[in-house]
Amino acid sequence: MLKQSTNHILMIEPSSFMFNEETAVSNEFQNNVNHISQEKIAQQAIEEHQKMVQELQAAGIQVNVIKDTRSPIKPDAIFPNNWIMFHHSGKIITFPMKNYNRQLERRIDIVDYYKNHFQVQDVIDLSHFENEDLALEGTGSIVFNHQSKTAYACLSPRTEESVLKNLCEIIGYDYHIFKSYDSSNKLIYHTNVVMCIGSGYVVIGLNSILDQEERKAILSRFQEEKLEVVELNDVQLNKHFAGNMLEVLDANGIPNLVMSKRAFNSLDEHQKAQIEKYAKMLPVSIDIIETVGGGSARCMMAEVFLTPKN
Repeated sequence: MLKQSTNHILMIEPSSFMFNEETAVSNEFQNNVNHISQEKIAQQAIEEHQKMVQELQAAGIQVNVIKDTRSPIKPDAIFPNNWIMFHHSGKIITFPMKNYNRQLERRIDIVDYYKNHFQVQDVIDLSHFENEDLALEGTGSIVFNHQSKTAYACLSPRTEESVLKNLCEIIGYDYHIFKSYDSSNKLIYHTNVVMCIGSGYVVIGLNSILDQEERKAILSRFQEEKLEVVELNDVQLNKHFAGNMLEVLDANGIPNLVMSKRAFNSLDEHQKAQIEKYAKMLPVSIDIIETVGGGSARCMMAEVFLTPKN
């Protein structure tokens, strides 16, 4: 059985973090903050990122930090999980992105770094789907239960079923699709905003799945996979990024559920007790990144399941 979580993650320190007007069309979670200068926003994002890295490393989690290149300008480079995945099979997969300035985030030097330092069997580039205006934005679009080899995805302009099907054929997974809606009744742009799967549990905003049959179907799937459901309310999901969490392992192999402090503070005692049966909670402060970027802690971490070279 494959490991659900890893103790090694990649994070990209930003150089040009700012409100991304291209992606805001499909991301209701972004906010254009006008009362703070662009320079201050960019600097605060760097400081939040560096502090998060320090807190993860202090908890015994292995973090590989690579700095964003200054050119071309990439407002969302801080969210690498959308364009690259390092799979247990030894495959590195790069993904098709919806918006042009996010397509620029794909970096061959990062792929080469992991090829040089880890056992890599193949590099699969799915970016050719961009020629058909089809997107699948990595582990933003997909939330995996690696132990059951299931890929969960809520469909949106950034998550296309045909590309998901292609990926799952490559890695040998089944997939389960549904639709989730935000408070404005628009399709939620990424699945990892809606849900997170850890070792034995799933945190999910079920109310975002408006179709009752789809909701029953996903709950049935969770039951089959023996996942305890930690249900989020609409405010936790839409205002506090409580669905955007990631389980990672510390040096002792103990699961830690990384989330923003905003998400942590929104949870009630029952929800925290449910999670603590399976993992320690590790909240980090990333207010400006969440507010301006429209993504949270999970988006900032790309999991590395590759085996290091000797």
